[in-house]
Amino acid sequence: MDQNLQELLDRLIKFRDERDWSQFHTAKNLALSVSIEAAELLEHFQWTTEDHQLSEEQTDSASEEIADILIYILLLSDRLGIDPLKAAFEKIKKNEDKYPAEIVKGKSYKYT
Repeated sequence: MDQNLQELLDRLIKFRDERDWSQFHTAKNLALSVSIEAAELLEHFQWTTEDHQLSEEQTDSASEEIADILIYILLLSDRLGIDPLKAAFEKIKKNEDKYPAEIVKGKSYKYT
């Protein structure tokens, strides 16, 4: 795992363990928390237009929601024994193979 990401995970685990919260951080609960925080992020864009710009206050709040999502993803990855960076690079490679640029470039519909 990337050194900075590992440092962040180590700090999260220390924070969690100092509070004895590991007992609550089951894979199910962490996965639910990712979804809940993602929904909170979406609230900033609900009922807006495509070109809507967030206010500084909304951007600060969105930043906190993004941080929450990342935190829960890292804790869930750790719980499941998944290296999130490795998984992301593998997924990118899979998508490159599945969606060749010369076939899908500029198209928004799902290529099959």
